[in-house]
Amino acid sequence: MADYDAIVLGAGAAGLMCAGVAGQRGKRVLVIDHADRPGKKILISGGGRCNFTNTGTVPDRFISANPHFARSALARYTPADFTELVEAYGIAWHEKTLGQLFCDGSARQIVDLLMAEGAKGGVEVALGEPITAVDHADGRYRVTFGDRTASAPALVIATGGPSIPKMGATGFAYDLARRFGLRVVEPRPALVPLTLGGDEVLFRELSGVATEVVAIAGKAAFREAALFTHHGLSGPAILQVSSYWRHGQPIAIDFLPGRTPGWLKQLKRDTPRTTVARTLTAALPERLAAVLGERLALSGTLADLTDARLAAAEARLSHWAFHPNGTQGFAKAEVTVGGISTAELSSKTMEGRRVPGLYAIGEAVDVTGWLGGYNFQWAWASGFAAGEAIALH
Repeated sequence: MADYDAIVLGAGAAGLMCAGVAGQRGKRVLVIDHADRPGKKILISGGGRCNFTNTGTVPDRFISANPHFARSALARYTPADFTELVEAYGIAWHEKTLGQLFCDGSARQIVDLLMAEGAKGGVEVALGEPITAVDHADGRYRVTFGDRTASAPALVIATGGPSIPKMGATGFAYDLARRFGLRVVEPRPALVPLTLGGDEVLFRELSGVATEVVAIAGKAAFREAALFTHHGLSGPAILQVSSYWRHGQPIAIDFLPGRTPGWLKQLKRDTPRTTVARTLTAALPERLAAVLGERLALSGTLADLTDARLAAAEARLSHWAFHPNGTQGFAKAEVTVGGISTAELSSKTMEGRRVPGLYAIGEAVDVTGWLGGYNFQWAWASGFAAGEAIALH
């Protein structure tokens, strides 16, 4: 049996970050992953260019049963810190909209960076090794993988959530956490397309049509593109609100964001002979305008319509209710809402409050960021916090 200072389960963003930090501070670290390559989810992120952080990272852009939990780790390892590391490796990057930072080249550069950081700290990485047993006795964790067994006083759960199972994602983190008595907040798909049924199937005919909207779920609202699909609704605005949506709840879409209330009545006074259909076609993709116009059932010119009918049309266009019948599930979800309860963990170290030496980081934890690099920043910050804590033991 080989002895280490820490064993990290999962060679993803959080796990590799944690291992590199602890290793460079003098700890002997082993990373184990059943996948045959490290960072598989990193490699497919951002269209292969890895949206590695977001300059707008603040705690209220993360969803958790405890909205304050992420604050400590995010404050101690910031987007500027990771960007500085990216630049130290000579990786060119660019900023897209809304503070999103991407590699100019390939997401592989981020994986290579993390592996190099681990190598600097002498981190050992065992890939393609399924874990068959995890035990704890006499202050040490023992992990059996393949035909080997390793032990350490610290064990880090960094195996992520069940989103994107085709990449090998499973609920292993939750099973392991429960075995050690840690509670799990019910996981559900997040950053995921929504499906439509019933009368709203009509909108599936718009498959491929995209337009900028404000999508609303409860108190959450996002102004970005929405995309109609064969299954229902997708696009950045929809993925964002999906993290807040609950089964049975409606979502609303403002199809003409930024319009001043009363704009249709004003248009009637300025151009009375125009029609609602023409007005919609001028502002929206033609196929979408036709469907919305058909649903509004307002024929004739604006002059033919009362101010009350125009106000009702305006209200519907700014808050068009959809009733999703579900999501496309973990198969299409970018991340997971829920996970290992933050009530079980120290927000400073990510260590179990009642289980010394057991840490949980990254997507395995009940902290979920918005679309746009926030979840990677949580991986770096939580991994850094745990790595530092392990180094101090």
